[in-house]
Amino acid sequence: MVVFIFCTLLYTQTIAQPNTPKAPLSHTNKRVLYGTASFYADKFNGRQTANGEIFRQDKLTCACNVLPFGTWIRVSNVHNGKSVVVKVNDRLHPKMRRIVDLTKASAMLLGYKSLGIVRVKVEVLGKTRPVQ
Repeated sequence: MVVFIFCTLLYTQTIAQPNTPKAPLSHTNKRVLYGTASFYADKFNGRQTANGEIFRQDKLTCACNVLPFGTWIRVSNVHNGKSVVVKVNDRLHPKMRRIVDLTKASAMLLGYKSLGIVRVKVEVLGKTRPVQ
């Protein structure tokens, strides 16, 4: 019964609106994720990241398991609206449920360094460094 209803809805939506205009590609390709962010412990400073760069707490970089290396993202603190643009250059532990792990510099700009973790919105900006 559930399958029948789902198929009927799917069929109705595709047949009933065959000529509806589509949004421009720039708007449909924007990927937005929500989740929890943390920041790196000091013990990782100076170590090699998963993409081969040397990790530094004063850079605006992050670890993320769902986005490719070199992707620029805007991370926004949901609670205070502050945001920062960072580059993905590392991976989290596979069992980690957080969406990003930021440097302390990024955490300070987002205003959550004293909290340790925070709820964030992540907007994918692309592979080229955005103009700020």
